[in-house]
Amino acid sequence: MVKKLLLKAINYYQKTGGSVTHFAISCNFSPTCSHYTYQAIERFGVIKGSMMGIKRIRRCNDPDCVNIICEPVPEKAPEK
Repeated sequence: MVKKLLLKAINYYQKTGGSVTHFAISCNFSPTCSHYTYQAIERFGVIKGSMMGIKRIRRCNDPDCVNIICEPVPEKAPEK
């Protein structure tokens, strides 16, 4: 139930404009941080997927980064 709620919230965020609309910034990653978090939650569950998404979001929007960084969700969960 929590998983469905989180995925719906992310989907709503994406449909209403994402980071450009809500925060006036653009993501430095491909897939975007919201897509990455969505996929991580789908693949690894709420806790691990959310933690992966939070770590990714903390690295996003680096003003010194001029290139888009391609970093897909890993096939296996990262080790601690």
